[in-house]
Amino acid sequence: MLTLGVDLAAADERTAMAMVEWLSDRAVVRDLVLDVSDARIVEASPDADKIGLDCPLGWPEPFVALVTAHQSGHVTAGDGGGAGWRRRLAYRQTDEVVREETGIVPLSVAADRIGHTAFRCAGLLSMLAAAGQDVDRCGDGKIVEVYPAAALSGWGLTHRGYKGRGQHVQHVDLVTALCGATPWLELGAFEALVRRSHDAFDSVIAALVARSAAIGKATRPDEEQRVIARSEGWIALPTCPPSGLVDAARA
Repeated sequence: MLTLGVDLAAADERTAMAMVEWLSDRAVVRDLVLDVSDARIVEASPDADKIGLDCPLGWPEPFVALVTAHQSGHVTAGDGGGAGWRRRLAYRQTDEVVREETGIVPLSVAADRIGHTAFRCAGLLSMLAAAGQDVDRCGDGKIVEVYPAAALSGWGLTHRGYKGRGQHVQHVDLVTALCGATPWLELGAFEALVRRSHDAFDSVIAALVARSAAIGKATRPDEEQRVIARSEGWIALPTCPPSGLVDAARA
């Protein structure tokens, strides 16, 4: 099995992509690149059994309805326009599920800068679909939405403070911790890049989470949630420890 992890940014710069091969007793990073274009992601997609995409795949349904109503001048503010109404506009169903299960609040695709990345993602999904890939936003097709911070938290690893100039946790220490939790993961010639770039690191985590989704060890929406997740997207959270990602191959 091959899984592809993509840490998507608003532009090619800061976008990373990792291809991981899953063998009977180990996983090997076969390719890891930075400054990745949409065309390169689409080109790599046929080789992967599952693609973990670190970006919201859609917008909250109430937000989409608001923008449509606002354009025609017929907005009705629920709850008197209070905080509860605004929260429903800002966060997707899957964001609230992640908050309830992990205590982590994902960035709002409707009200945070990640919206710029989501614009790019919408175009990328269109390109992937045109190339014949199943881009079902619930994660049942080739693509699954992932959230590295939530996965790291679930695996008992540091999930905050390792990005940016003001990082509070040494990124290299986090990579060392990951290697300790995944002795079966072979970074090989790409280890230095993973230690140097948190974008590269996140793309590897995205590929690991894609594996958890591919083998049925990640959260999925129930039938009621699926109705909304088809348009908003669904964040897959691993339901097994890191060791479970290779145990399935050993069984």
